[in-house]
Formats: sequence, C-alpha cells, structure tokens
Amino acid sequence: MSFDLIISALPYTKPFLFVDEILQLDGQGCTGTYRFLEDSHFYKGHFKDYPVTPGVILTECMAQIGVVCLGIFLLNDLDEEKKITTEDVQIALSSTQIDFFVPIYPGEQVKVVSKKEYFRFNKLKCAVEMFNNKNELVCRGTISGMMKA
Repeated sequence: MSFDLIISALPYTKPFLFVDEILQLDGQGCTGTYRFLEDSHFYKGHFKDYPVTPGVILTECMAQIGVVCLGIFLLNDLDEEKKITTEDVQIALSSTQIDFFVPIYPGEQVKVVSKKEYFRFNKLKCAVEMFNNKNELVCRGTISGMMKA
C-alpha cells in the first residue's frame, strides 16, 4: 500500500489533517512530517501575542502519523485483498500519556516517529516521539487507539 493511499484513507481533512508526508512505514512503526501553518486558527488565542502550538494539537499530530497511519497499514496487511478507504476506517482514541519538552511555533515542521508496542484485538499501542527541525525532542509518550476497517 503506497504512502499516498494511506494518507488518502485518513478520516480527516484540512484544517484537521496533520500529516504532510510519510517517510517510512512498516509493520513495526511509522515516520512522517507535518508543517504547522502560520495562519492556523488555534494560534489566534494560544497565547495572546505569543503563539505556540497547543499540546492537544501536537498530540493529535502524533496520533495521526504515529498511530492512525500505522493502523491503516496494519489493517490493510490483515486483509490484503481489500483496499481500505476513508469510509472503511473506524478509529477511537483510547489513551494518551505525553510529556512535552520544547514548544512548536507557527511555521515549524515536525517529524513524528512511532514504534508499535502491540496490535491485537483491534487495539494499537505505540511509543511516539516528535522532533523539531533541529532534531530536538519536542514531546514523547504512548498513544493507544481502537481501529477497525
């Protein structure tokens, strides 16, 4: 399954799509990038006169790249004859535990790296890290979700 097909199967659209590119993807993990657009609506009020990307948005970006893209790949691997589409994907976030270290400002690009901890009974749990352009660790933690197609 091509990287573009996986991105097109994501159940998100702009302005809530936080995946620009998948760099690496296999049964053990996923690496991808996203650039936070300077005119994104959440910067207008977070924080006044000093815009910073909210932690919940960073977590969402990590989940979309690190868990959902990987989950679509894994679900497709289970049923190679079925091409998974947006309409097929059912997802639900089940838990997150994220530690934040460095802020991300408008216009910055991030790289997300995930490693599968387990995928069974439609639950996917991943260790996920986010890095900025200087390769500094922005945040890391675990994200779990239920996936079905």
